[in-house]
Amino acid sequence: MFRKLFCILILFTTVVGYAQRKRIHIVHADNSIKDEEKYPGATILLGNVYVEHEGISMRSKKAIHYEKKNILKAFGDVVLNQGDTITQTSKFVTYNGNTKKARSWGNVVLKDPLMTLTTDTLYFDRLKQLLYYKSGATIRDTTNVLESKEGNYFLETSKFQALSDVVLTNPDYVLKSNHLDYFTDSGYAFLYGPSTITGKDNFIYTEKGFYDTKADISHFTKNSRIEFKNRQVKGDSLYYDRTRGFASASNHIQLKDTLNNSVIRGNYAEFYQPLDSAFVVGRAVAITEIDKDSMYIHGDTLLVTGKPEKRILRAFHHVKFFKSDLSGKCDSIHSNQQTGLTQLFKSPVIWSENSQITGDSIHLISNTKTEKLDSLKVLRNAFIIQKDSAGFNQIKGRNILGKFIDNDLQDVHVVGNAESIFFVRNESDNSLIGIDKTTSSSIQFKFKKSELQSSKSITKPDGGTYPLSEFPENVRILRGFVWREKERPLAKDDIFIVDDIAPQKVDKKIGKPVITKPIKGGEIPVKDTSEQADKKPAKRQPSKNILKKNQAQTLKTLVDTKKKNVKKDK
Repeated sequence: MFRKLFCILILFTTVVGYAQRKRIHIVHADNSIKDEEKYPGATILLGNVYVEHEGISMRSKKAIHYEKKNILKAFGDVVLNQGDTITQTSKFVTYNGNTKKARSWGNVVLKDPLMTLTTDTLYFDRLKQLLYYKSGATIRDTTNVLESKEGNYFLETSKFQALSDVVLTNPDYVLKSNHLDYFTDSGYAFLYGPSTITGKDNFIYTEKGFYDTKADISHFTKNSRIEFKNRQVKGDSLYYDRTRGFASASNHIQLKDTLNNSVIRGNYAEFYQPLDSAFVVGRAVAITEIDKDSMYIHGDTLLVTGKPEKRILRAFHHVKFFKSDLSGKCDSIHSNQQTGLTQLFKSPVIWSENSQITGDSIHLISNTKTEKLDSLKVLRNAFIIQKDSAGFNQIKGRNILGKFIDNDLQDVHVVGNAESIFFVRNESDNSLIGIDKTTSSSIQFKFKKSELQSSKSITKPDGGTYPLSEFPENVRILRGFVWREKERPLAKDDIFIVDDIAPQKVDKKIGKPVITKPIKGGEIPVKDTSEQADKKPAKRQPSKNILKKNQAQTLKTLVDTKKKNVKKDK
């Protein structure tokens, strides 16, 4: 019995003690009165009121203390302190000692070592260490000014959760959002929902992201874009360093040139704002509008440098390009927008309709005003091949110079060691007349819509037009002939296909391409001569020197025969 009474006594003492600790303690007041009619059950404290309650203190000119309810209402120049960290001033405060919740209103100003908050009405939940407002507030720290209609401030983590009409003003930009989590100690800002950041020379839109407001580094991860004066960068993930003017984008990136109406797409890009330069990798493609059509250029790496009026595009490795009336392939491209010069290097090839152009390097010059093709230069080992139903029309020489009219190659000048083979047809019914073979130091050609109109040999011409029967198939192919039709992109998506296919060679004996077939043990070229494939096995081919000797002898015989026929006619 004694033990039971002792336990009850200890429990009672503990509860009473706990209750006493929770009571609001009136430390000082110049005077105190009661007015049961106006304030039943309350004590009115007047003059230099000072109260304490479990770690907070409050000063005011006047206060009404409801002792049983453990509630205090303070009036006039109210100052509330929590430890040495938080100081709040306001006109009015209502504080509940049981719930440890306070409501302050009237020119509320709250300060801690990291920030200053001003609002009309502020709520304070001491148990959760949470401050919140519902009628608008402004928060200032050493770097930024944050405004919002609603918000929460978590004291333990120094985190502001700003909601509805959020505006964060920095000396370099203005950030707007409907949900922003901001940490006053680190300056980190986390954005949720549609948000914008407007700077002096750029604009950012995102629907989810992170911003380090002190280091000026940001990372955006949903529907994000960065707009500069004449550039727009998009991507699934965007990184931006404002101090360096550096941006990078990952996955489904788009780099748009708003001034020159061009776009670069890929899977990763880096943009340097001070140099106005960028590089793109990962299925990279540059898309440019040319004469109401689009040119698609792909390379393993695309590099864009220079200001808008001096912009240069470079593409490296496995380069392909496609336009409805023009396509090509090479190892690298250098295109200068100011001069209109586009250079193709290392095994370049261009296709237009049924024509193929190759050389050691190819230069395309465009009119910078009209953006139409103006001229063409094929330098060293220049070769133009045009497919004909009877075979291949061919032009070759050291260099080839061409002139475009309305994007149609019409004037062609072959300079140095010029050679040509053309199938001559009747203009009326397009029937085949014969084959024209010409050699000269220089030959000029006139074309219209890929059809030969005329030709003129400048110096030391040799050759003529021969009947098909007098011109064997094994000499209808000029030396260096390579038909590369299998590499030709026929649609814009074909530019992404990496086809390390060996150039398609032609069997000089029959004038048709050599077909290669894969067999076990690797891919070994096997000749399929079509008509002869099912006949006897092919005999061992003579050496290249013997073929050249036989070819030269055949040509000499043809020329001599033609000269004799001319003498007889005379």
